[in-house]
Amino acid sequence: MDDSGMTFHMETGSAMEESPYRIPSLKLGVWLFILSDAVTFGAVLYAYAYLRVGTADWTRPFATSSIINAIIMTVILLVSSVAVLAALEAAREQHRSKCTLWLGITVLLGTIFAVLHLSEWIRMIHEGWRLFQNPTGGPVTVGMTFFCVTGLHLIHIVGGLIALLVVALRYQRGRLQVNHVETVGLYWHFVDIVWMFIFPMIYLMNAK
Repeated sequence: MDDSGMTFHMETGSAMEESPYRIPSLKLGVWLFILSDAVTFGAVLYAYAYLRVGTADWTRPFATSSIINAIIMTVILLVSSVAVLAALEAAREQHRSKCTLWLGITVLLGTIFAVLHLSEWIRMIHEGWRLFQNPTGGPVTVGMTFFCVTGLHLIHIVGGLIALLVVALRYQRGRLQVNHVETVGLYWHFVDIVWMFIFPMIYLMNAK
């Protein structure tokens, strides 16, 4: 690199200016996506909190069994984040099989989370909850906000599972590098953090 901050590329013989952010483009792209998605979730949760506080006769639909189920889901997500960290550490040590194993464990835990989440949806639908229907006769916004907020998060979970599976398979075959494991891990941690807000706001504040 010369005094002007230019890097000379040995293969092409051309000069390339270094990124002023010192961040690889892949990681920067993921961070920008996470920031924009955080704004989306922030707006959705703010709208939910506004409706929740502003509605005097808000229905509390979650019995003890639902709270226990949500606690189990929370623990599963926390453990899956630890598994992603283990996968990244294995990738940095060039242990491809070990990294793939930890990514596979993360996918398994995320799948269990999704199944438990869908079981909660099925229970509520069976009880008569809909987007615009409250079986107790209370405000319909209770079911609407529950399905919208948790549904948005569940879509992100499914997207993350697909990304984790693709990265695991391609990394095992040597087609991806450590930075790909790191970036998909960043996304998964973000999804987990969002749930840490959803869990108390949606479930604990609405326990019977």
